[in-house]
Amino acid sequence: MTRQEKGAAIEQLAVAFQGTRHAFLLGFQGLTVQSDTALRSELRRAGVRYQVVKNTLARRAAKGTVLERIDDQFAGPTAVALAPDDPVTAAKTLLKLFKEHRQLTFKAAVVDGSPVGEKDLEALANMPSREELLGRLMFLINSGAQRIAAATSGVARNVAIVVAQVRDQKSA
Repeated sequence: MTRQEKGAAIEQLAVAFQGTRHAFLLGFQGLTVQSDTALRSELRRAGVRYQVVKNTLARRAAKGTVLERIDDQFAGPTAVALAPDDPVTAAKTLLKLFKEHRQLTFKAAVVDGSPVGEKDLEALANMPSREELLGRLMFLINSGAQRIAAATSGVARNVAIVVAQVRDQKSA
């Protein structure tokens, strides 16, 4: 790899690292090509960008990004999984892949700029996804409005019943 190619690779990695808030470093030694292909397609479906990196180039590209806090983990065969939006979905997918492919190992992660360990990754994977949380929030907002509507309609209905009863008593 020439010096110019290395510079271009560092620049490309730096752009990718700056464009994400959540990143996972993985070891993949011993993974077959077939397993790697399946792993890549599964991660792509989850919205995660997966890339095998050269450690020295990745360390240089990590300067000034969220990955700088874990750049000491760039050792041995390393792949980076970048999740620009939802770290929960990425963590769930990665845990599933760790169980399916024993050769795939967790090295380190950064979620919202904070380093995350393997136990934290499991806790993150057990959290509800962003979509689930938004659905719960919308349900709570909507249920409050439904309760107010039911309460106000109940008062009007009760007033109408009382007025009808008073009218019936007066006419009788």
